[in-house]
Amino acid sequence: MIPRTITLDIPHQLGREGAKARIDSKIGRLADKIPGGATVDHRWEDDSLHFTVTAMGQQVASRLDVQESIVHAEVTLPGMLGLFAGKVREMLEKEGPRLLG
Repeated sequence: MIPRTITLDIPHQLGREGAKARIDSKIGRLADKIPGGATVDHRWEDDSLHFTVTAMGQQVASRLDVQESIVHAEVTLPGMLGLFAGKVREMLEKEGPRLLG
């Protein structure tokens, strides 16, 4: 099955550095939101956060590009997880602004 990539822009009013600091302070809590446990590996490259969530034998690769007034998110769902792209997008639309709030 072909991976599905979800893209989403999340507006914010924190400025680039404020948004990066907020994301950095909350990224570790992401694993707590996933039933059954997960691990999150992340690294910054300039204004882009690359992170991978591993749970139930699946890896979800993601990137957040932080800009002055938006965060552009790309989440790649492998294999069968691609079937849940609509639900994942809904969750990102709901939780993304909370992450920056």
